[in-house]
Amino acid sequence: MGKGPFSFHRSSSRRRRPKSTTVPQPPTLPPIGGASSSSPPPRSAGNLIGGSGGGGAGSAGKGKKKASGARLWMRFDTMGVSELVEYDKSTIIKRASIPARDLRILGPVFTHSSTILAREKAMVVNLEFIKAIVTAEEVLILDPLQQEVLQFVNQLRQQLLHKSAFKMQGAGTVDVNDSEMHVSTGGHWLPVPEAMEGLRCELPFEFQVLEIALEVVCSFLDKSVAELERDAYPVLDELARNVSTKNLEHVRSLKSNLTRLLARVQKVRDEIEHLLDDNEDMADLYLTRKWIQNQQSEALLGAVVSNSISTISLRLPGLGSNRSASLVSSHNLDDNDVEDLEMLLEAYFMQLDGTRNKILSVREYIDDTEDYVNIQLDNQRNELIQLQLTLTIASFAIAIETLVAGWFGMNIHCTVYDINGIFGIFVGSTTAGCVLIFLLVLGYARWKKLLGS
Repeated sequence: MGKGPFSFHRSSSRRRRPKSTTVPQPPTLPPIGGASSSSPPPRSAGNLIGGSGGGGAGSAGKGKKKASGARLWMRFDTMGVSELVEYDKSTIIKRASIPARDLRILGPVFTHSSTILAREKAMVVNLEFIKAIVTAEEVLILDPLQQEVLQFVNQLRQQLLHKSAFKMQGAGTVDVNDSEMHVSTGGHWLPVPEAMEGLRCELPFEFQVLEIALEVVCSFLDKSVAELERDAYPVLDELARNVSTKNLEHVRSLKSNLTRLLARVQKVRDEIEHLLDDNEDMADLYLTRKWIQNQQSEALLGAVVSNSISTISLRLPGLGSNRSASLVSSHNLDDNDVEDLEMLLEAYFMQLDGTRNKILSVREYIDDTEDYVNIQLDNQRNELIQLQLTLTIASFAIAIETLVAGWFGMNIHCTVYDINGIFGIFVGSTTAGCVLIFLLVLGYARWKKLLGS
């Protein structure tokens, strides 16, 4: 009130400057199954460990607020190049094209569970302490700095680097311009059946990762079982020699550890058995095959749209119509061919079955020891019962003599009192009679096998 238009003009001149309308662009992620595996995803300034820390205090605060739900991951590509990154749930969901519920399987609630899930473009692996998301081009490992996971990380790095070096050496002897090996369509190189023969000599990338994960988990379980066997047999032998509270407590702790270890082995074994029983689930795990099929379909579709079929025919003079059709549906890309994965899973299924048999043998030894201890305790209990029965018979004989002594202890005159020297004779005869009754009852108890010999 009381302010004119001029005062309104003055207040508008002291208004704050508007904030910058520049919106920070989110980091671009490589499409899973669409980009080439040789090109790693671009580094983003907010999610790479040890990356460049540019930006002001405001952007740093936003980065901290944004990364509040991020977790530490290690990324491996097909060439063995690794990097530590921090991704939140939304980034992982977009990157691997998996539903949000799959990330709960990788949470701390399912610590010792075993699950292998097949999705459209990814495979979710949760084997004991190994939690990873595998695609046809990369693998993301959760919490890679844990002591148990480090062995898996190191072994995976060595394996991928070794195979990438072998591929680079073999690639130097192949002519990429050979029309019998590749088809060029719109900048994409498509392998034909002759070139696909080389892919059958080794497992796809996702199965290499799965094989190493199973190997590490099986080795860890075997080592745990070996340690359990080394500690179990001396404790059980000591319990068989001396049944004490301390030894019983050791066996109880040993048996609880054995039960937990058996449950963990059984979970991994059941998950592998579930995959072996379902060919469709095994076929869904062939991520590289699906990626190649998508690449071929997209490239051929682009070639048809751009009217480049004549170019393909010129590049493939020796291929007929049947050979061109085999690009889409070749024998090597058969969806029902799960022989490689089946052989891989059967090998580790047999190894886990052997580990399970070792645990069951230790459990049988524990059960035998418990039976032996129970037999010992039953024998001691029977000896105590026999001793109690013997004492009861003796008490019965003594009670008869006590009854006679009570009769003569009454203050009633009797003619027997007047006989000289009758006391010793009477007491001796009474005692002999009680002993005779004791022996008769004891002999009857042994005749009835109530007492041992």
